[in-house]
Amino acid sequence: MTFHEQGEFRFYTFPSLESARLPHAILTRRGGTSRDPYRSLNVGSSVGDDPACVRENRRRALSLFDRNPESIPELFQVHSNRILLGHLPGAGEPLPQADGIVTDSPSLTLMMRFADCVPILFYDPVRHAAGITHAGWKGTLAGVAARAVEAFHEHFGSRPEDLMAGIGPSIGPDHYPVGGELAGAFRSSFGPAADLWLMHSDDGIHLDLWAANEFVLRRAGVEKIDNSGICTACHTEDWFSHRAEHGRTGRFGAMVWLG
Repeated sequence: MTFHEQGEFRFYTFPSLESARLPHAILTRRGGTSRDPYRSLNVGSSVGDDPACVRENRRRALSLFDRNPESIPELFQVHSNRILLGHLPGAGEPLPQADGIVTDSPSLTLMMRFADCVPILFYDPVRHAAGITHAGWKGTLAGVAARAVEAFHEHFGSRPEDLMAGIGPSIGPDHYPVGGELAGAFRSSFGPAADLWLMHSDDGIHLDLWAANEFVLRRAGVEKIDNSGICTACHTEDWFSHRAEHGRTGRFGAMVWLG
């Protein structure tokens, strides 16, 4: 993992994607205008923050990389496994519901919002295409990462073995206890492999979303995976965490675009 600081801003990049010269960033919560409990670089517009602050936060963040907020194909994230081919909506067109987006257009900036769910960035250096997914427990269970691999093949002819993936900061297993019903759902979907990321402790069962998504990616044929291993609940100085901050918090942004 590599942290970068530019003035008051701090963001994270994946060494493997940097080596492939893919422009990307996982923003921290630093450098924005929002006040508590959304302090400070909240890019989520549906959490109760002042819309003017959110717009300014997005403008500031994208200007770091000479990107325009109008280049973002907006999505309404719904914890699904739906992946869209990126395009800018027309006037009056409703926001599509999806949890992933792929593109081969340098004019688009793919950006999604997170506060414990898993950001996964994708790059195909052969077809020069990029993507991003949002994987909470529902999306992980539904195989949203594998569905993204399929979307790369459908839209660009990508081969899974050519894809690179980066698993970003999200809630870690130590802070993610789950009930027996959810654990059972993972075992039903993934079989004995699920026991590799369902960890038993004195306070019950904990879910390792990093390991689960890495398994989903490898089963889909992706071999090159960079896993940040950063827990959002452990590091609220850098990341928003829905669970650690009891639901009153902002959303950090994860971004990828083609140079």
